[in-house]
Amino acid sequence: MTTGTRSAVSMLTDFFASDAIEAAARRTGFVKRASKLTGKLFLALVTFGAWSDATTTLAQLAAKVTQLDQQVEVSPEAIHQRMNPRALAFLQDMIRQALAKVQAIEKVCDDGLFTAFTKVYLADSTGFGLPDSLHDLFPGSGGSATTAGAKIQAVWDYKSSVFSHFALTPWNIPDQKYVDTVVALAQKGVLFIFDLGYFKLKAFARIVEAGAYFLSRLNHQTTILDAATEHVQPLQLPSLLNTVVGNSIEHAVFLGAKEQVAARLVAYRVPESVVNERRRRAKKNAKKKGYTPSQTHLTLLAWNLFITNVPRTIWKTETVGKVYPIRWQVELIFKSWKSSLHLASIKTKKADTTLCYLYGRMLLILLTYALCPQMRHTLWWKKKRELSLLKLVRHFQALADRWMQVIFQSELALRRFLIRACATAERLAAKASRKRRTTAQILRASLGQQHESVEFAAVVNA
Repeated sequence: MTTGTRSAVSMLTDFFASDAIEAAARRTGFVKRASKLTGKLFLALVTFGAWSDATTTLAQLAAKVTQLDQQVEVSPEAIHQRMNPRALAFLQDMIRQALAKVQAIEKVCDDGLFTAFTKVYLADSTGFGLPDSLHDLFPGSGGSATTAGAKIQAVWDYKSSVFSHFALTPWNIPDQKYVDTVVALAQKGVLFIFDLGYFKLKAFARIVEAGAYFLSRLNHQTTILDAATEHVQPLQLPSLLNTVVGNSIEHAVFLGAKEQVAARLVAYRVPESVVNERRRRAKKNAKKKGYTPSQTHLTLLAWNLFITNVPRTIWKTETVGKVYPIRWQVELIFKSWKSSLHLASIKTKKADTTLCYLYGRMLLILLTYALCPQMRHTLWWKKKRELSLLKLVRHFQALADRWMQVIFQSELALRRFLIRACATAERLAAKASRKRRTTAQILRASLGQQHESVEFAAVVNA
C-alpha cells in the first residue's frame, strides 16, 4: 500500500473516532445527556444509512440501527425529533472538520499532465431544487423555476483530486458573482479553468496579479483590444477570423477596455455540421426572446474561442483546446453526486429535516471522495489506467450498509474494511479500455509532441 493510501485510510479512521464526533455533538448542543441516538449514530444514519436508496424513510433508517452490533433500538419518531437546528449545527461542524481533514491528505496523484502548475483548479457549481419551506434561506433562481433552491460551489484540484473549496449557497447567487470567492485561492503557479458562467475580467486581473494562470472560453461580448499592433486598438474579431486559412489561429490581445488583461486569444474552426446546429439553436432562442441574432454572433459560432495567459512555452496553440475538456471532470463529479449520492433526490418538506439530509449528503461527498486521490494514483502508478469517478462512487455505494456497520466496530475493523474496499476498487473502478482516446490521453500526446519539438529546437540552435 502506498503512503497516500495509508494517510487517506487513517484520516477516515480517525474521523470516525467516537470521542471526536461526540465532542462535536456536545459542543453544538445536539447531545446534552445520555441518549440512544448518539452523535455518531445520527451522523452515520444521515450519511451511509441514507445512501443505498435515493429516498430512505425514517422507518428504514430505524431498521438499519437494529443491524448494528450495538443492539440499539431507535424509533422513527425519535430520529425525526432530533432533526432540529442543533442537529444542523452539529452536521455543519462535521462538514468543516471533514473538509479540513480531506485537504490535509498527502498529495500523491499527479499524473504528469500539468507539471508547470502547482495546482489546477476546476471551478463549477451544480444546482438543485429544495422544498418551498426553505425559500427564505435558499431562494431559487426566480421566474418559472423552483421558488427555493441551492447550489454547491466546488473548486476541485485536478492534480491532487482534492476539494480546495466546497460551499452551499442559495441558487440565486450567480457564478459570475461567486467567482470573486473562487479567485481568492489564487497563488503563484496556480491554474484556473473556468466555463463561461465564471467569466469576469476583474477575476482574471486578480489571477494575473497573483502570478497565477487562467483558461476560459471567450464571452463574445467582451471588449477585445489588439495587442499585436503598435497602438492598442479594438480588435475586429470576425474580420480577423475571416482571414484564417487553416483550422486555428492565435492572437495577442488585451481583455477589457479598462482592465486590459493581457492574454492569448486562441480560436479553432468548428466542423460545418456543428456550426449549422449552433446557428439553428441561436436563431431559435433569439426568436423566442423577440430579437434577431447579429451577423457577428453567427460568425463567431463557427469557432471555439479560448483565452488564456499561459505562455506558449508551456502550451502551444494546438494544446490549449485539448486542455479545456479536462474541465468536464468536474461535471462527472456532479453527475456522481446526483446519480449515486442522491444529492438532488430529497423529498422531505420541512426545513430542518431537509437540511439534515442535505448536510448528510454533503458530508458523504467529502468522505467518499477522500479516497479518490489514492485510487487515482494507485491505478496510474500500477497499471497506467485512469480512474472512473462514477465507477468509484458506485463501488462504495454498493458497500454503504457494510461501511455503516463497521463504523461501530473497532478502528482496526474499519481500517481493514477500507483497505479491502480500495483493493477491490483497483479492479472495478478503472476506465474501460477503448479505441477512442480519453481527454487525458489526447492532452498527453499533445504535450509530448511539444516537448519533442522544444528539445529538437534546442539541439538545432545549440
